[in-house]
Amino acid sequence: MKLTTTHWLIIIIASIGFLFDTYELLMTPLVAAPAIAELLKVPMNNPLVTAWVGKLLWIAALCGGVFGLLGGWLVDRFGRKRIMAASILVYALSPFAAAYSTSLGMFIFFRSTTFIGVCVEFVAAITWLAEVFQDKKQKEKWLGITQAFASVGGILVTAVSFWINTHAKDMPAWGLPQLADQTVSSWRFLLMTGILPAIPIVLLLPFVPESQIWKDRRAAGTLKRPSFAALFAPELRRVTLVTAVLSACAYGIAFGALQVTVARVTPGLPDLKEQSKVLVPLRKAADELNLEFNKPETTTERRAELLGLIKANMGQQKEPLGVVKTMGDKVQFHQEMGGLIGRISLAILLIVGISRVRLLRVFQIPALFIIPLTYFYFFQQGGTAFLLAYGLCGLVTVAQFSYFGEYLPKVFPMHLRGTGGSFATNVGGRMIGTSMAFVTANLVAPMLAGSGPLLPLHVAKAAGIVGTTIAVIALLVALLLPEPKEEASE
Repeated sequence: MKLTTTHWLIIIIASIGFLFDTYELLMTPLVAAPAIAELLKVPMNNPLVTAWVGKLLWIAALCGGVFGLLGGWLVDRFGRKRIMAASILVYALSPFAAAYSTSLGMFIFFRSTTFIGVCVEFVAAITWLAEVFQDKKQKEKWLGITQAFASVGGILVTAVSFWINTHAKDMPAWGLPQLADQTVSSWRFLLMTGILPAIPIVLLLPFVPESQIWKDRRAAGTLKRPSFAALFAPELRRVTLVTAVLSACAYGIAFGALQVTVARVTPGLPDLKEQSKVLVPLRKAADELNLEFNKPETTTERRAELLGLIKANMGQQKEPLGVVKTMGDKVQFHQEMGGLIGRISLAILLIVGISRVRLLRVFQIPALFIIPLTYFYFFQQGGTAFLLAYGLCGLVTVAQFSYFGEYLPKVFPMHLRGTGGSFATNVGGRMIGTSMAFVTANLVAPMLAGSGPLLPLHVAKAAGIVGTTIAVIALLVALLLPEPKEEASE
């Protein structure tokens, strides 16, 4: 079947939506620490910054899960296109507003609404795509291809961040809050770019249709009202629970292993041995200075003196930290490229026509081997071997996100497609799965460290333990996953 102009507009809008889903979310690790440090008026290496970054991630994930679930219900109640458009506008306008933050509360609020918009948009977009393409082959092909743009979002936000950091001093202030030296922090400019998806979406949406089959059934009065209770009716209970657990597993591997790697594991690579020797005593000294800086009884004069010592310490750390950051960027790049290849591989396999249950195992089984090898063996070897292994971890993990984007609309009836897909991705994935980052970094790694200092080696082993355990659980639970029917009936 030949694609029409309308089909191409649908593909463009969906691709933009998926691309900026990732773009908006991956802003957080780039802007969180500098923004929180500036808003709290403390040094970047202050423990308060680390604590609030963790709280921000937890608050945003919780808000995204709760309101994302509600958004899925709205998708079924008021239409796919309408809610998708609203969610894109929410996640496009929120980072722009966050750029003007003058308090920590304001910053956290708008980062949370950004997360909410992304959580709703994903479910709305896959449901809309699954219904506007009537041809089965076209539907599967374009669901896979458009979702591949999500990985491009990660590469794009990194490139934009680098460009802004290089040119921030030459950019106009745009009314943004300024520092004492009358300059504007680069994190504010990066947040402003979050408004970019709103421009093409507003221009293109009037020319694409709502899901016609949804509109027809609603007009005919044959479309049932969505409800959360219906997800646990006998005929849907199994698929609801199994998809939620599997989504939690996919997100659990991503956050419990991959996402802690760049910041917490990379500094321990053998490639950075010399930098570690320099940084360990400097960080210990910085911790002691910050501890005194944070004490309520510290006088204003002493705090000013401590601030100077902390800045001097940070200056000594700058060169070795630059080497560590360069390696971290390289590690992140390999993950993003692995994820992109994973999404493309899934799209190709969808076109080939492998059964849905067997297709998931194509990525789950290799994960059982590559995750433990990466964190228990290749981490200690470092070099190209670790980078390639880590890229493969990204491939087998990210492909599963795209898998559920194609699978979920097939197994829930039309009046529950948004609600069911949202329960799996938001409650299972974003609320439960993302909490594995806390389990790895705050529970398992400290247990491995015992009474000694917490080292990157301990975090690497914890990531391997958590990631491998989840991979085993996912493979076992997948045995209960039903093969979707040609079209889920009412």
